[in-house]
Amino acid sequence: MIIGKDIIEQYNKNEVENFNSDFDFLQNKLTKAGSNVAEIVNKIADFQVAIPSWALGAGGTRFGRFSYGGEPSSLEQKLDDVGLIHALTHSAGAVSLHIPWDIPSDVKAIKEKAVSHGLVFDAMNSNTFQDQPGAKQSYKFGSLNAANEDSRAYAVEHNKEVIRIGKELDSKSLTVWLADGSSFPGQLNFQTALSNTEKSLKEIYAGMPEDWKLFIEYKPYEPNFYSTTIQDWGTSFMLANACGERAFTLVDLGHHLPNSNIEQIVATLMYKGKLGGFHFNDSKYGDDDLTVGSIKPYALFLIFNELVYGMENNPNNPYPAWMIDASHNIKDPLEDLLQSLEAILIAYATALLVDQKALKEAQQNNDVVLAQDILQNAYRTDVRPLLRAARLQTGAALDPIATYRNLKVREQLISERGLNVKATGL
Repeated sequence: MIIGKDIIEQYNKNEVENFNSDFDFLQNKLTKAGSNVAEIVNKIADFQVAIPSWALGAGGTRFGRFSYGGEPSSLEQKLDDVGLIHALTHSAGAVSLHIPWDIPSDVKAIKEKAVSHGLVFDAMNSNTFQDQPGAKQSYKFGSLNAANEDSRAYAVEHNKEVIRIGKELDSKSLTVWLADGSSFPGQLNFQTALSNTEKSLKEIYAGMPEDWKLFIEYKPYEPNFYSTTIQDWGTSFMLANACGERAFTLVDLGHHLPNSNIEQIVATLMYKGKLGGFHFNDSKYGDDDLTVGSIKPYALFLIFNELVYGMENNPNNPYPAWMIDASHNIKDPLEDLLQSLEAILIAYATALLVDQKALKEAQQNNDVVLAQDILQNAYRTDVRPLLRAARLQTGAALDPIATYRNLKVREQLISERGLNVKATGL
């Protein structure tokens, strides 16, 4: 299914009058406050978030999975689905592939399919947390950290294969997330496990092209609950430094213990030039992978305030790679992604409204009340008209979810693909 610009323009006509009224009101208000509205709208329009290939089907839990009709059963169909999201929002111009779930059988055809939807390939993602059919080694007791040298070599070679596939797709980065750890005290030696992981990552790093980046994720627990080898941002940061200047820490919002100050982590990493990428999601208890902004929208805003500050003041830090890592088993996956994109752009837009000069003065004067007001005044601004202005500027839908539903996209996908289908890799 393809959504043409003419169809989107037709649906936008019904919304333009209300949009113009809302936007004019907000533009006048922000202009009087000293904001450059046109510049903010342009920044929103330019902001692109990668969609992961594994988020296009219904998610699940260890207890089960509730399938959603019309799921993409091939990489080609997954690109079509990302194309639908990008056509509706013009904010999802990249796709992040998971290997071996989504190995292209015809690289040329896949690249042509991506181009037809205006998509590029973002970070490649390896998988050393699952044993695949016919695997010569097992990851049951670890991969890059494994005591078994053959298991480590097997995991390293898999990552090198992911890099080779990524090169063919014109990707420029590799994300490594490890499930490696232990479930019981004494199961492994912490120092040996960390040393093995560092050696393995250095070998992977050495096998990357010179224009590639390595993103190292961290996670405090799950699937191992006694210890995780890369358990926090500090360990990831240390490993990135050990690998080299093109290795960075990747922050996943779900990969922290409850009440962690993620915005401070972001600020520290950007100050050191080591924040490479971001996985957006939300959570109540742990790595819930819920829709972005559905639980802690103010925390998301505070994180973006640090990201915006860092992008302006830390030229030593590369522009971060943005990706959604959310999924849920009771929502239409595409609607879930549309909601996540909306939340990300709202947080970004409100952070752009923060008067950084006034905030700096309040901080210098130890005016805690004023500092809080500056942040919360920006956060409490309804910036949705700015998002719609950016969409109108790029030819996207003013209201992506309403347009998605009016076009009966899910019904058409079910008609084309069937009801009892399952997305690859899930």
